[in-house]
Amino acid sequence: MEKKVMSKGYMLENREDILAKYSKPAKKFQKPVLLTKKERKVLGIGKDEGRAIAKFVRISQRKVNIVVDMIKGKSLAEAYAILMYTPKAASSVLTKLLKSAEANAVNNNEMSKDALYVADCYANQGPTLKRIMPRARGSASRILKRTSHVTVVLKERK
Repeated sequence: MEKKVMSKGYMLENREDILAKYSKPAKKFQKPVLLTKKERKVLGIGKDEGRAIAKFVRISQRKVNIVVDMIKGKSLAEAYAILMYTPKAASSVLTKLLKSAEANAVNNNEMSKDALYVADCYANQGPTLKRIMPRARGSASRILKRTSHVTVVLKERK
């Protein structure tokens, strides 16, 4: 089944109908219908947030989530202060990611820097690097070097 291609004029005229159609939840047995990149841009979806993603970070997801839980829901200045004085390896990664998300929100979406807060922040598991450590009598044990994908979403307080 082919997807219907919508023109820009049609999308702007029927914006509310299209958003209502795509925002309703899909049934269990049906795949949810997704908008294309062009359609999301014309409809203005995602223009109310600044987002940054760091992939393949060489820190375990569990260790990143400890720091993530501390900054979730905080204002931008408060999140920077928490990360500056947190003695964890993930804090430097999250600081860089927060700066990137801030730049995306301010430069791309014309949002006010003072009104930004950390709306959502999470770490997902990435691929695991498998290494071996030699053991006694010619055997070996496996070492799992875990990675994670970290996402930060900033929004404006109303």
